[in-house]
Amino acid sequence: MKDLKVIELFAGVGGFRIGLDRVNDEIGKEFFKTIWSNQFEPATKIQHASRTYVARFGAEGHVNKDIALVPASEIPEHDMLVGGFPCQDYSVARTLSQAAGIEGKKGVLWWEIYRILHDKEKKSAKYLFLENVDRLVQSPAKQRGRDFALMLQSLSDLGYYVEWRIVNAAEYGMPQRRRRTYILAYRKDTKIAKSIKDPTEWLFTQGVFANAFPIKDYTLEYPLHPNSLKSSPESDLADLSNEFNKSNKIKPFENAGVMIDGEYWTFKTEPNYHGDYTTLGDIIVKGNDRKYITEDFYVSDKDLPQWQYLKGAKHEERKGKDGFTFFYNEGGMAFPDSLDKPSRTIITSEGGKTPSRFKHVILDPVTKRYRRLVPIELERLDMFPDNHTIGENDTKRAFFMGNALVCGIITKVGEELYNRIK
Repeated sequence: MKDLKVIELFAGVGGFRIGLDRVNDEIGKEFFKTIWSNQFEPATKIQHASRTYVARFGAEGHVNKDIALVPASEIPEHDMLVGGFPCQDYSVARTLSQAAGIEGKKGVLWWEIYRILHDKEKKSAKYLFLENVDRLVQSPAKQRGRDFALMLQSLSDLGYYVEWRIVNAAEYGMPQRRRRTYILAYRKDTKIAKSIKDPTEWLFTQGVFANAFPIKDYTLEYPLHPNSLKSSPESDLADLSNEFNKSNKIKPFENAGVMIDGEYWTFKTEPNYHGDYTTLGDIIVKGNDRKYITEDFYVSDKDLPQWQYLKGAKHEERKGKDGFTFFYNEGGMAFPDSLDKPSRTIITSEGGKTPSRFKHVILDPVTKRYRRLVPIELERLDMFPDNHTIGENDTKRAFFMGNALVCGIITKVGEELYNRIK
C-alpha cells in the first residue's frame, strides 16, 4: 500500500490532518493522504472553521455542507475515516414501518458516520480513528454506558473490531491536561484486526493504544473476562438502547477496552510514561514572539478583583428565583496559572477580556503583570503550528482551540498505525 486515503469528518480547523501529516514528515512520504474533508457549523452564518481549514489546506476535496445532506455516493472511496464528533444522546428506536430497521435519533452526528459506513458496504473504511469527550463512555447519566454500548454494537454489526482509550495528553508529556476518548476500529478483513488473538494481551501490550501510550503492569488482573453488549443474541439496537445497564447500578466501561463480535473487555489503566514533560511555561511566547502580546491581553487593575473573586473559593449565602436561601460552595483555582505544570484544559470560551473562572491567566515573567494567553500560545497547547488560525479574530481563534484536540495524540497513534499497516 503506497498510501492510505483518508477522509476527515467534523474537521474543525484540521487537528487530525495536522497530526497525520506530521507522521508523513517523519517517514519522508505521504502515507496518510487526506483526500476529502467536511466541516459545517449549523449555528453560524459565517463558516469560520471551514474558512480556516481551506486557508491552510486548500479547497480541493473540502465540503462545507451539512454532512446529513451529503450522500455516501458523493464521498470518495477511502481507507480511513477520522473525526471528532460531538457528544450527544445516541438513543435509537424502531421505525413505525420497520422498513428501515433501527433509526438513530435525528440530528445526531454519530449516526451520520454509521450511515456512511453502512452505505459504502464492502467499500467502507478499513480503519476508523475517532475522538470524543471523556464522559462519552459513561453517558447518559441515567443509564451509564448506553451511548457507548450502542456505538460499539453498531460498529460490530458493520463488521468492525474496536479498541478505545481515554488519554490525558499531559500524562504523556504534552503541554495540556486534556482528557479525551479515542476510538480505533478495524474492519475484520484488515491485517490489524486479524492480528488480535488475545483481547487481554491486545489491551495491555499488543494493541495500537498500548504501544502508543504504555500503561502500568497488569499481571494481577490477567486474564480479563468478557462482557456482552446485548442481553441475548436476538436483541437489536433498539433493545440495547432500552436494556443496557437499565438499573444504572454498574460502571460498564473503564478508560480502556477492546470489543470483538459484541463482547468487550475493559480495564482501568494507569499511564506508564518516562519521557520528557512540557509545561505551560515552556510554550509561552518569548523573544520576538512577544509582539503578539498587546495591551488587550493584560488584566487591568479595574478587573483584577473580579478575576480574583471568580478564581477564589466561595462559601456564600445566595437566594434562588423562588426566594429560597441556600449556601453556595465552590473550591478555589490556581491564580495565576502555574508555569511549572501542563496547562488546564482549554475551553471554547477562553477568548475575550471578560473576567472568567475558567480562562487562563498567567503572571508574565517579563512584565510581572497578569495576562491572558495569546492565540499562538493556545495553538501550542493543542500542538498546532504557530498562527494556524491566523485570519480570524482572537476570540474565534480561542474558540477553535477550545474545540480542538491535541495533535500530538494523533501523531503518536498515526505512527503506530503506519508501523502496522505499511
